[in-house]
Amino acid sequence: MALAGHESGQGAGTSFPRYSYSVRTPKSLRLSDRDIAVLRGFFESRIMTIAHVADIHFEGRADAAKKGLQKLKKAGLIGARARLVNEPAVLHLAPSGLSILSERGLLTNYPPLGGPALKRRAGVSEFTLAHELEVMDVKAAFHAAIGNDQTLSIVEFSTWPKLYEFQMAGGGTVKPDGFSMIHERKADETVLEHNFFVEVDRSTEMHETLISRACCYLDYYKSGGFAEWIGAARSAFASHPFRVLMVLKSEERRNNMAEELLNLTPPILAQVWLSTSEEVTTRPLDAIWIRPLDYREAVTGTRHDMLFSRPQWPYRRQTSRDIFVREKIKKQMLFPPPPPIP
Repeated sequence: MALAGHESGQGAGTSFPRYSYSVRTPKSLRLSDRDIAVLRGFFESRIMTIAHVADIHFEGRADAAKKGLQKLKKAGLIGARARLVNEPAVLHLAPSGLSILSERGLLTNYPPLGGPALKRRAGVSEFTLAHELEVMDVKAAFHAAIGNDQTLSIVEFSTWPKLYEFQMAGGGTVKPDGFSMIHERKADETVLEHNFFVEVDRSTEMHETLISRACCYLDYYKSGGFAEWIGAARSAFASHPFRVLMVLKSEERRNNMAEELLNLTPPILAQVWLSTSEEVTTRPLDAIWIRPLDYREAVTGTRHDMLFSRPQWPYRRQTSRDIFVREKIKKQMLFPPPPPIP
């Protein structure tokens, strides 16, 4: 997988030192291209379950994924976190796996990560683990859906924030949950490039945090920062758009987020696309996404119009609003099919 305009793991103007970490591996070990892709996937994604590996690397074939992972585990190239018996195994890259990737020159353009750092990276807290598994659920869902589509292909879908973090105008760093580049082949054989940043809602996260990040993404686009990152001139920012996919826990949180994006000055109408975890992890290519613009069109002139309703404190759920929006709103597809020929 390679990022647009530069080698995988290397942002514009960034050069990372070569790895020198080495661990003995069996001389008789024979690794296929898929084996190497799986190891590299663990390097970038930090952790995966068997289900994630199956969707991303084995076309959804769970039995084949288990067999491939057993080979890598037996060779000591991947390890597993301690988990409860009823919990799915959470796997990670082992030092020997890191060594294999290093020996093959596959880590030159990545941030340095030695054995101790690798261990710390795999030993994240249970809270962080839960969030990263949710991010991987989104990534795996896209791989599963696009794997069955003849017109779409995933060029890149990375969940290592270090590879695509960016600086905010007022200071500080934005570290997205994910970045994806997807190519769409049209009927005339032209190829469209679609870029997405992914933000997966944490149930304990304040909406203000996501709103702030949405503003940062807008500035990243308008300032030409993203255009520069992919190797273009800042002045060419309009030719290099991207969308921010926010995956929320529920319809309620999605609708609240849409309202808050509309309340900004100026409002964010279409750069941020919103959906729920349940929808994204089961059918990400369907008409499940709403833009703040779609929300505004659904409620304008109704009793749920933002001109007539005001935020209440303490917060009260708006069940009637959520039911109304569910029935009224027009949802979007990320890649709508062409209109029928008249």
